[in-house]
Amino acid sequence: MTATTLPQEGANFKDLGIDPKILSVLDRAGFTTPTLIQHQAIPIALTGKDMVGIAQTGTGKTIAFGVPMLQRLMQTGGRGLVIVPTRELAIQVDEVLRQIGAPLGAKTAVLIGGESMYNQIRSLRARPHVLITTPGRLLDHIKHGNVRLDDIKILVLDEADRMFDMGFSTQINDILKRVPKERQTMLFSATMPDNIMNLATRHMTLPLRIEVAPSGTAAEHVDQEIIVVKKEAKFSLLVKLLGEHPGSILIFSRTKYSVRKIAFLLRDTGFPATEIHSNRSLSQRREALEGFKKGRFRILVATDIAARGIDVQNITLVVNFDLPENSEDYVHRIGRTGRAGKAGMAISFATPDQRQDVKGIERLIRKDLPVKSHEGAQIYQSQFPQGQRKTRHFPRRRRF
Repeated sequence: MTATTLPQEGANFKDLGIDPKILSVLDRAGFTTPTLIQHQAIPIALTGKDMVGIAQTGTGKTIAFGVPMLQRLMQTGGRGLVIVPTRELAIQVDEVLRQIGAPLGAKTAVLIGGESMYNQIRSLRARPHVLITTPGRLLDHIKHGNVRLDDIKILVLDEADRMFDMGFSTQINDILKRVPKERQTMLFSATMPDNIMNLATRHMTLPLRIEVAPSGTAAEHVDQEIIVVKKEAKFSLLVKLLGEHPGSILIFSRTKYSVRKIAFLLRDTGFPATEIHSNRSLSQRREALEGFKKGRFRILVATDIAARGIDVQNITLVVNFDLPENSEDYVHRIGRTGRAGKAGMAISFATPDQRQDVKGIERLIRKDLPVKSHEGAQIYQSQFPQGQRKTRHFPRRRRF
């Protein structure tokens, strides 16, 4: 991970109150300049206060909560609990925490579906300092008496909005009833819908809100555009775009059936493509992601299950083959490109009847998306009426 947004010229992790032992680990790992969310969150989190962090994807949130968690656990004892929406994100968070924590003697355990309960029980018997888990698998372990949460000192809800979108509300509330009331809670999210506001109000103590970008802000280094195209012409347009854009490309589609079909057709056309969706086993998803990271596959086709779990540098283009069902998912999808301060591109296909869906995305990201045409594909010619668009001013959401 590298810095994406510089808080100020000359900023350094040494200025944030971090323990010298952790600073030494960060320095050896190549972390020298904090991102904006790290610069603002770490000093607050080190005090033990509850906090809500609003930041775009790819801004280094794992370091923002991981460093304070490890430092405070070194000082106070107890354990940390990190809850995430997807298996891929759990693995990604674990990689970062082990990179920092292992040299300090900190142990982690990953509790996710799709992997052996027996192996996870062995990890729990090693008395890990930090548990990284998806909601359902954590409750499975609790039900079978494999883990207790009465020694949790620090709780992190990462990508909280995604967890609610995926229907984990009941599980999250069940878990919150089982952790000690005397704890530190940190909540991180890219958007701030009402259900997250309600959770913070009910289960956090006077949380401080850190917002490094307005809720719903899309990645600032990503050029975005819409192409209006008939459904039957989408694939021919996709092939044309893939021939024009070099580098690694991530394609999103709504359903696992569509993802399988797109990946099959791309391979049949000669493109090195792989796929991630819920019908694939965890080992298959890991293999696909590793192949994409290492360049064996130039193209990854995915459902939204991958929007929060992919940390791949140098993705040059994100294609929304289908618009997402929820406008918030648009932000998370396009956040896979334009990372680490690099430029990225996001192209979304919209059918002629999806004008309202596009307007919903525009309201969320507080900007108009340019509607472009493209030669060489059977594109619907009667695009959305452009006219004179007025600049919209959206009220900021209330703070805690």
